[in-house]
Amino acid sequence: MDNLEKQLICPICLEMFTKPVVILPCQHNLCRKCANDVFQASNPYLPTRGGSLTSGGRFRCPSCRHEVVLDRHGVYGLQRNLLVENIIDMFKQESSSKPAPERKEETPMCDVHEEEKINIYCVTHGVPTCSMCKVFGAHKDCEVAPITSVYQSKKTELSDGIAMMVGNNDRMQGIISQLEEACRTIEENGRRQKTLVCERFDQLYSILEGKKREMSQKVTAEQEEKVNYIRGLTQKYGDHLEESCKVVELGIQTMEEPEMALFLQNTKPLLKKLAEASSTAHLDKVERGYENMDHYSVDFKKEGTALRGLDFLQDDEDEDEEDEDGEADPEEGEGAQPVTAASVQPTAPQQSNSSPSAAKSAASS
Repeated sequence: MDNLEKQLICPICLEMFTKPVVILPCQHNLCRKCANDVFQASNPYLPTRGGSLTSGGRFRCPSCRHEVVLDRHGVYGLQRNLLVENIIDMFKQESSSKPAPERKEETPMCDVHEEEKINIYCVTHGVPTCSMCKVFGAHKDCEVAPITSVYQSKKTELSDGIAMMVGNNDRMQGIISQLEEACRTIEENGRRQKTLVCERFDQLYSILEGKKREMSQKVTAEQEEKVNYIRGLTQKYGDHLEESCKVVELGIQTMEEPEMALFLQNTKPLLKKLAEASSTAHLDKVERGYENMDHYSVDFKKEGTALRGLDFLQDDEDEDEEDEDGEADPEEGEGAQPVTAASVQPTAPQQSNSSPSAAKSAASS
């Protein structure tokens, strides 16, 4: 019977269940009054109308912390556990049919008056005491009350405190859940923002690569133009040299001619060829500095300073404006301070070596 009585104790009021007994979805039992106290403590701001709920609420089971969701009927919508109520009735009948065990040894006695039972409560000092202490002892000038009334009030106060603590625990559990959700949200937002930052930097990389390719193509174009012109000029000079060598060989053969009449006959056209071979006026000449490519100089000091000064925006409005600017001109990049294009400062070359045609005209003049 003692073990059965322990199973019939309410975890809220710590007494035997008081009918009606309600069963929670987690299969634990509570007094309906205790369940209502826990529910009210967990939902202090739940709207009511005429003393009844206008909407459902929730609270946690004090035994297993399982969340119990109620409808608009509140705890009155929970199912009664008739089996437990019948067991309680049978237990009370069995207990009343048996003689109550003597518990004289369990009754606390006064420390000062060892033969007196503690039967009153000193309200002034907040301690239980005996009647002799009130009449002759240390509590004769104190305010006292029957121990039964104080017992009931203190027990009600303790039950209310437990119910309030259960409600506070539910609120703390809610706060913990919110904090855990905030941590997950922060981690997700951090991953998303790092992805966005990497995308913006990739856009800057693509802009720099495009500009690098464009400027390199300009240098390569002039390089090929000048190299092709020099190679063509080299071919012309080579052809002229070959023709001069043939004229020299012909002159040597003519010098060996023993017949004077034949020698004089061949001398006139040979001298004309020698004069033509000696002249290079018809060949172009490359002026000094034509091979120079220093006019394709760059200075990235300002751009480097701007890149080193890249940082996050200060507010959301600036970020929105930057996104709009990025959609209008994608070459300026998005999500960071705009970097100006590389300032190419070409040195103004001389007009004579700016192109092969100019060199040809200068040589011919």
